Amino acid sequence: MSQPEDLTAIQRRLDELVDRVGQLERTVDQLRSGPATRGERKTPGHHELVTIPDTPYNSALWTDSDDEGLGASDRHAP
Repeated sequence: MSQPEDLTAIQRRLDELVDRVGQLERTVDQLRSGPATRGERKTPGHHELVTIPDTPYNSALWTDSDDEGLGASDRHAP
């Protein structure tokens, strides 16, 4: 390649780089601005706290279940 062709190719690559950086900046701005219009989308690193009550669970929910790792009360390990 000649020097003018090299300079033209370099300028084209720089223009592409500037376009890509602009796209990246717009994407970052969109992520920082809040939820997307297509629904609630949270930004990376955003966590919502969930409160777990101190009250005991209803024991009727567990009448037909085994204790994990302990086996059923009416069975013995082999």
